Amino acid sequence: MDELRQANVVAFKNPEVSGHDSLNFDYQDFFENGAFALHLVGADGIILQANKAELDLLGYPAEDYIGRHIADFYPDRHVIEDILDRLSRGERIARYPARLRARDGSIKHVEITSSGHFRDGELINTRCFTADVTDLERTRTQLRQHDSTYRQILESLPVAIYTTDQDGTITYYNRAAADLAGREPSVGKDKWCVTFKLFTADGQELPHDECPMAIALKENRPVRNQEAVAQRPDGSFFPFLPYPTPLQDEHGNLIGAVNMLLDLTDRQRAEEARQHLSAIVESSFDAIVSKDLNTIIKSWNHGAERLFGYTADEAIGQSVTMLIPDNHQDEEPRILQRIRRGERVEPFETTRQRKDGSLVPVSLTISPVRNATGQIVGASKIARDITSARENEHRIRMLMREVNHRVKNQYSVILSMIRETNKRSETPKQFETQVRERIMALSRSHDLLVSADWKGATIRDLLAAQAESFPRGDVIEMSGPSLVLSPNAVQYLGIAFHELATNSTKYGVLSGDEGRISVTWGINGSGASKLFQLTWAETDGPEVQNIGQGGFGTVVLKRAAPAAVGGQGNLEYGPHGVIWSLEAPLPAVEASVANGS
Repeated sequence: MDELRQANVVAFKNPEVSGHDSLNFDYQDFFENGAFALHLVGADGIILQANKAELDLLGYPAEDYIGRHIADFYPDRHVIEDILDRLSRGERIARYPARLRARDGSIKHVEITSSGHFRDGELINTRCFTADVTDLERTRTQLRQHDSTYRQILESLPVAIYTTDQDGTITYYNRAAADLAGREPSVGKDKWCVTFKLFTADGQELPHDECPMAIALKENRPVRNQEAVAQRPDGSFFPFLPYPTPLQDEHGNLIGAVNMLLDLTDRQRAEEARQHLSAIVESSFDAIVSKDLNTIIKSWNHGAERLFGYTADEAIGQSVTMLIPDNHQDEEPRILQRIRRGERVEPFETTRQRKDGSLVPVSLTISPVRNATGQIVGASKIARDITSARENEHRIRMLMREVNHRVKNQYSVILSMIRETNKRSETPKQFETQVRERIMALSRSHDLLVSADWKGATIRDLLAAQAESFPRGDVIEMSGPSLVLSPNAVQYLGIAFHELATNSTKYGVLSGDEGRISVTWGINGSGASKLFQLTWAETDGPEVQNIGQGGFGTVVLKRAAPAAVGGQGNLEYGPHGVIWSLEAPLPAVEASVANGS
């Protein structure tokens, strides 16, 4: 096979070998310079030759294309396998749809026309014309998408719509049409109408071939204002107004028609709806106002009275500009311009003025008002008081800033935990345990704050929460006046209590069955110079053999916790326990002072 492929290429490139110089030269010129993309593929699927149009189509230089297997350029492997298989059996391929991968990675949609060249019954090569139909395929896809979109739109419409061909045979109907008719029309069979039986408005039976749709097709004109009555298969009747309209091609030839059926029983419901709407408008908490194109107020509901302070008698007949502050007077001309063009003004926020002169932030929605003939005669306005919404937004922003501040503080605390713990941890396991315990201690303090809406926590509650996870934590005695700590003090004192309890569990009272821990606090001084004082003291505990110093706990007790409340901390190690004392300005510790309550 390699010898045959080589012979084929030699014969193509060296016409003197074949003995048909002129013919081969003409063939080679046609092949190389033809406008159609051409290539030769050997029986083994290797590309033997490709002309310039083929290379330009896919963007490959000849050295990157010729000599490779043709399947390398087909993203759909089964397609090229089918083509090669059929060609090897002597079939001729005509306009076979396929996809080719260009050098830039894009996909080309093509149609392949190819046939095999056989010698003594053996396939020598295949000759292939490649027609680029990418634009055509894109157009087809767009048309399919448009058709699907139009059908989805028609199916989603609540009004009955159906189409026919030029002979009146139904070609499509939407779900609303079937629901209105009470039956499923037979597409391609039923003619003129989707309904079961038809009658004129005065009750005379109306043959389907004399219905408004039939007239529209026979006379090639829209038919309007011809009411009719239809009967459903279940025996019920409904009056309707059809809108049959002929459809024409670009040359004006009749190709079918479309009909919309308007159920007139909705008129009665519409009247009831108008009454309900009137009640809704009157009872709405929002201000609903209508005006003419000269800004004169025409209607004024109770919501408008509540919001703006004017009664209906005071407002109707006045210009709506009386509600607009001086610095917003330019809004009304722009609004009226859009209303005259029939545009609905989407909700926007602005400011309006009450009868007492006070200003109120509102959200306005404005829509055109039309008369019975469809002419725009004014506009309706819905004004919603957004004072509370603005206040809520402000509170949310303040809360987010506070949360952001607190999160940053906690990041600092946690990073300090990790850094100091890492210095003193001998193994990764010990490091993990200590960091987890300290973060859980911080979490317990946060739980207290969350349950109290971040207003603070008492010293007793904080101590109890931190001691709960330690053995014999209930031996801690507490004594001091009722005092609610600020959120900042809760977080840092919580960590301090955790470190003290941890140390006691390892070396002090909480490590054995003897001794006691007392936590006392009080307030000294008067006026602005009041001081908060707290002492943690362990007595009668086991003799301290070893106490780690200089670690995270020491940093917290001597520096971090005191500094957080602007105070001083002192840590003493005795033979039978630890004594930690803290002194700080009361305003930095107490929630009532810190929060300004």
